[in-house]
Amino acid sequence: MTSIKIDKTVFVLKIILCCTLAAIVGCQPVPPGQTAQKQKPQAEPQTCIHSSFAPDKIEITPLTEMTIDSSQNAVIKAYVSLLDSSNCQKKWPGIFRFELYQRVLRSAEPKGRRLFIWPDIDLTEENANNTYWLDFLRAYEFDLEFEPAANQDYILQATCLSGDNKRLSTEVILKPQQKP
Repeated sequence: MTSIKIDKTVFVLKIILCCTLAAIVGCQPVPPGQTAQKQKPQAEPQTCIHSSFAPDKIEITPLTEMTIDSSQNAVIKAYVSLLDSSNCQKKWPGIFRFELYQRVLRSAEPKGRRLFIWPDIDLTEENANNTYWLDFLRAYEFDLEFEPAANQDYILQATCLSGDNKRLSTEVILKPQQKP
């Protein structure tokens, strides 16, 4: 009788030992042709370290204006700021795209058809970025020329494709001002 109790006790201990080993080692099967290894934690990408400094939004500043001269040539002088999560203006590499839309009055969707799109402005290189950057304003300055329609208000859309694969976009209503 005692040998049966010992055999049951040994059997129970073996089961406990197997369960403990399975919990420690893990139960995930090893794919064929590979040996079981302890996985190293993956390092976070370097962009995560500075992500709070990256731009979160884009803003067309109130200094932006559209002027039409006597020969009916129009220029939009656009001042664009990139803002981080603390709303601090940043100088940041990116590709800027500007689109001009017809403004539709008394409509739920005031942005009408697209009238003009300028070629992308690539500011990912340091020299190009410095050319457009105005440090005293903490903003970029762009001169966008086009041929205006008579008595038309516009919506200017600015988009920045930043170096960390974010797409930031904003728009503003522009009313033409006659330049003497």
